[in-house]
Amino acid sequence: MANTNTAPEQSGTGLKAKVQRFGSYLSGMIMPNIGAFIAWGLITALFIETGWTPNENLAELVDPMIIYLLPLLIAFTGGRMVYDLRGGVVGATATMGVIVGADIPMFIGAMIMGPLGGYLIKKIDQFFEGKVRSGFEMLVNNFTAGFLAFGLVLVAYQGVGPVVVALNQVLAAGVRVIVDAGLLPLASIFIEPAKVLFLNNAINHGILSPLGMQEATETGKSILFMLESNPGPGLGVLLAFMLFGKGAAKMSAGGAGIIHFFGGIHEIYFPYILMKPILILAVIAGGMSGVFTFGLFNVGLVAVPSPGSIFAYLAMTPQGDHIGMLAGVIVSTTVSFVVGAIILKTVKDKSEEGLEEATSKMETMKGKKSSVSGSLVGEEQMEKQAADGEETEVHASDLSPDKINKIIFACDAGMGSSAMGASILRNKVNKAGLDIEVTNKAINQIPDDADLIITHKDLTDRARAKQPDKLHISVDNFMNGAKYDEIVSDLKENE
Repeated sequence: MANTNTAPEQSGTGLKAKVQRFGSYLSGMIMPNIGAFIAWGLITALFIETGWTPNENLAELVDPMIIYLLPLLIAFTGGRMVYDLRGGVVGATATMGVIVGADIPMFIGAMIMGPLGGYLIKKIDQFFEGKVRSGFEMLVNNFTAGFLAFGLVLVAYQGVGPVVVALNQVLAAGVRVIVDAGLLPLASIFIEPAKVLFLNNAINHGILSPLGMQEATETGKSILFMLESNPGPGLGVLLAFMLFGKGAAKMSAGGAGIIHFFGGIHEIYFPYILMKPILILAVIAGGMSGVFTFGLFNVGLVAVPSPGSIFAYLAMTPQGDHIGMLAGVIVSTTVSFVVGAIILKTVKDKSEEGLEEATSKMETMKGKKSSVSGSLVGEEQMEKQAADGEETEVHASDLSPDKINKIIFACDAGMGSSAMGASILRNKVNKAGLDIEVTNKAINQIPDDADLIITHKDLTDRARAKQPDKLHISVDNFMNGAKYDEIVSDLKENE
């Protein structure tokens, strides 16, 4: 398919894109293995000596899973992200060096050795490409991987393991100082804004979860699991929009609140903050009050709650901590709601209201447009293109079933907001009788056979850098069904 990008080519190498990309690699090693983490958390909550149903025999599963299984899964996933199965095997094997060479769960070590093993075997294969005599390919492949894994195991055991243990001790000591000083609520000042910039998975699964797992193995629970994942602050803002918002934001906030709180897809409230950035104060206040309440009740979770749903919170809360957990969620929701309501009622922005009213009218419109330029790029990007004299219009003929066989919704982890958007568009495509595959993926895993890629506007640069020769559509909100109606309408008329 010809290059039909709807915005100027960008390198995607800005600071924000780099931070997002690094965070995506961290979270990308954890997210596919969340099921294993949840299984470990349930086994811990149920069968350890202080669990709901203590069982001495089944409790023996706890240590092997956290010491061997979980780090090896992380390492294999990290190596595979870099160099498919071959990278995964070498990365997982190399990680055994840090596992055996340390007396703590080696999550950070796995996140180092997994991608490193994948990267090195990739470089070795590139070096030998075209230089191996016919018939010796398997021999060379197996021995290069084996010798590399052997060397990395020794390096990891002697060098990487001790360094990671020392780093882990420093980080853990720093967190402990903050907790003991009662300053942990201040973490929300950094966490909540970073979440809205789509760094939520990087923060939770790349930083807080490994530290939380270490603490949970020592104390049976950790408050660190609750810093980013608390659904209260986001719910409070959405409730404020339900009562005091306007136009499309007010109408959609209720459904978004249900998906956010019960489904655990936090990304759904990010556009509401981006619509009125001062609302970041509401979620910061909600996050700080929630963490303070959790600390006041001395509660924590036994494992990472993913997705950040109230159901996951209930499942991961150890016996005796449910009242304190619910109190923290309720307090954070209330504080976020009150601050958000005050902001929505008192802070006026005429330009914002005009944009909201226009968006509301657009969402109630039906019918065919001659182009989808408004859907394909954000307003600021369109203004920049116009100033540069560049073409912003994408003709309806570009959206044709002859050209588009697979539509990919892509987000940071490929599991939350993208799954929601894909579900909405898939239903519309099926109802229109179009034979087009619609699915969701992480940005780093966008397949080469994708014809149309849909991302949130803050992630489009990264998606474009990954697949520059595809048609890219940026959206402000994955719940915006009106834009999908327009896409389906163009596809249907061009059959």
